[in-house]
Amino acid sequence: MSNQKTLSIIKPDAVKAGNVDAINSMIENSGLSILEKKEIKLTKEEAEEFYAVHSEKPFYKELCEFMTSGPIVVQILEGENAVELYRKAMGATNPEEAEENTIRKKFATSIQENAVHGSDSEENALKELNFFFKNV
Repeated sequence: MSNQKTLSIIKPDAVKAGNVDAINSMIENSGLSILEKKEIKLTKEEAEEFYAVHSEKPFYKELCEFMTSGPIVVQILEGENAVELYRKAMGATNPEEAEENTIRKKFATSIQENAVHGSDSEENALKELNFFFKNV
């Protein structure tokens, strides 16, 4: 067990719906601390760069359009095994498959508009945190 940091993005659908505080409450109740947060609006270029790993996938263009459709909240989360803990708190990408009492089960409306993003590994967490925050 180790103390880790991971990235959380509250996506445009959840920000627009006014769910930021409720989502953050669920994050904190899962045992994670929110070290820093900021609301930003991604440019098309930033979204394309951040999601470049998906550039060959059929949903890439729609994902970038969605992520630039409104403000997002990017956050640094910290806790023991933060990557794994946050992924468990988020639930499955498809909200229909997400377990009860997970963020996506409660707030997501579709596979694409799924309320939140979280890093999938410690290595990606570092890359993703440094994309939005300096000197993480």
